[in-house]
Amino acid sequence: MAQQSILTFATSGRGLQDISDAVAGVVADSRVQCGLAHVFVQHTSCSLTITENADPDVLRDLDTVLSRLAPDADPGYRHDAEGPDDMAAHARSVLTDTGLMVPIGAGRLLLGTWQGIYLWEHRTGGQRRRVVVTVLG
Repeated sequence: MAQQSILTFATSGRGLQDISDAVAGVVADSRVQCGLAHVFVQHTSCSLTITENADPDVLRDLDTVLSRLAPDADPGYRHDAEGPDDMAAHARSVLTDTGLMVPIGAGRLLLGTWQGIYLWEHRTGGQRRRVVVTVLG
């Protein structure tokens, strides 16, 4: 059995947005008791990650790490068609991931106690992002 939904999220600019509840809602609606949830973002300048959901300092620190690895307006970048954060956003997306798999058991996501699924916006301005959730079971 498979079920697929497309979720749309409005971001407010660079940072992480917890989408765990929305993904869990798709899983609950599917009625799959044991299986997998595949979560995929349909964009090249944002990403998905699973990380700690208890301490907001973790989210800020993760963004600091990526800002050091892929700074905005690096003079070595050629691609800047949409502004000084354009290429940095693409690089950050490649360094993280656009898709995740989460196991399902007893009809729910089997995330750890302190884990959450996050949409990670890499552009400095707000965007509308589409996330495809495919439930297999």
